[in-house]
Amino acid sequence: MYKVNFITFGCKVNHYETECMKSLFKERGWEISHDINGSDAVVINSCTVTSSGDSRVISALKKARKELPDAVIALTGCYPQANIEEASKLSEADIICGTKDRSHIPDMVEDCMKEHRRIMEVSPYSKGDAFEPLKCSEFEDNTRAFVKIQDGCDRFCSYCMIPFARGRCRSKPLDVLRDEAAAIAAGGIKEIVLSGINLAFYGQEWGLSLADAAEVCAGTKGIERVRLGSLEPEMMTDDLLRRLAALPELCPQFHLSLQSGSDETLKAMNRHYTSAEYLELMDRIRSFFPDCSFTTDIMAGFPQETEKAHKESVDFIRRAGFAKVHVFRYSRRKGTVADRMSGQVPENIKSLRWKELTEAADEMREQYLKSLVGKTVPVLFERENSPIFHQGHAPDHTLIKISRKNSEKSLRNRIISVIIEEYSRDGCLGRPSEDFSYDF
Repeated sequence: MYKVNFITFGCKVNHYETECMKSLFKERGWEISHDINGSDAVVINSCTVTSSGDSRVISALKKARKELPDAVIALTGCYPQANIEEASKLSEADIICGTKDRSHIPDMVEDCMKEHRRIMEVSPYSKGDAFEPLKCSEFEDNTRAFVKIQDGCDRFCSYCMIPFARGRCRSKPLDVLRDEAAAIAAGGIKEIVLSGINLAFYGQEWGLSLADAAEVCAGTKGIERVRLGSLEPEMMTDDLLRRLAALPELCPQFHLSLQSGSDETLKAMNRHYTSAEYLELMDRIRSFFPDCSFTTDIMAGFPQETEKAHKESVDFIRRAGFAKVHVFRYSRRKGTVADRMSGQVPENIKSLRWKELTEAADEMREQYLKSLVGKTVPVLFERENSPIFHQGHAPDHTLIKISRKNSEKSLRNRIISVIIEEYSRDGCLGRPSEDFSYDF
C-alpha cells in the first residue's frame, strides 16, 4: 500500500480541500500518513496571502525533497496558481498544479510514479467557471466539519492576490451541499462550519443567499450547530440576518473582516464600506442576535497609513468591543496595486503599530471574557488535550474548560450546559450546570 503525506498552509478552505484530497487517495487504496518519513508521495497545499507565507511553502517543499529524494512531490494551491512562472522554476516539485481540478491530483501522482515525468497543470480561471464540488468522507476533528460552499472573489482589494489565485465568485449547488451535510451527520458530527473565500457572496449567481445554505445544514437531522466562517461586511442584509436568526442551530458568532478602522485607509485598500457603516452593521446584527460575539482581522502598516489613521484603528478596536482580533502586519504582494503604491511603511513602524493594535485587542478580549462570568452556555466538547480538563467551544466560539479526573471518560462530541466561573487569556473555566452521566 502506498502512503501519502499532506502539508497544508493557510485558511480553513485550504484545510477542507486537503481533507477532500485525502478522501480521494483513500478511495484508491492509499494510506494517509501523518509522518513524512516513509511516504511515497507528498502533497503540499499552499497559501499565497503573504510573502512570508510563500517563503514557508518553498521551505517546506525543499525540506520534503531533501528528506524524500525518491518520493513524488506535488505542489498545489494558491501559490502556483498566482505565481505560475516562479512555481515552474521549483525543480523540487514533480507536480505543479493550482486551485483548479484538485480531483485529478491522485491521477497526476500515479501517472508521475509510473511514467517518471514532470507534470505542470495550472489552468487559468475564466468568468463563469463552475464550482468544483469536492467532498470529504471523514473529518480529522470528528466533532465539527468545515465545509467549503463558496470559492473565488470579485472585490479586488488593493493588497490581495486571492482573485488571481481563486478566480471569480462561484458557489456549491444546494443539492450537493444537502447530500454532504447528510453524510456529515451520518458520521456523527454535530457542527458544520460554512466556509468560503468570500462567504457572504454565496449563491449570488442564482439569486440565493448565505441563508439558503445555512437553512439546508440546520435542517439536516443530526446537525445541532451551524457556524459561519469569515465574512465580508457587504451582503449582510436585514433579510439575510432575519432568516439566520430564525435558525436555533445558528451559532451567534460573526467574524467580520475589517482590515482598518480608518476610512482613508479603507478607501486605499479598495474596501467597500466605511468605519461608520461597519459599526452600523454590528448594531443591526446585535438587534437580531443580542448575545452575539464579533471577531475580526486588522492590518498594521498599510502603505501610506499615517499615524492618525493608525490611531483610528486602535480607537476602533475599543469602540467596537471585539471578542477577539487577529492583528497582522501588511505584507507586500507582487502584482497588487498596494505593492506599487508610494509611502510603504518601514518594518519597524509596522511592528510598533502591530504592538499597539495587539494591546488594544487584548484589552477588549479580556473585557469580553470577563463579561461571560456567571453565564450558562452550551458547550460542544472536543478531543481531549489534557488529563486535567475537558474542553470545547460555546456558540460564540469561546474556549470553555471544565475540570476532569483521570478516571473520567471523554466528553468528546457531547453538548453540555456549563456555568462559567472564571476567565483567563485563552478562554473560560466553568462547571456543568447539572449532573450528567458518562455512560454513552
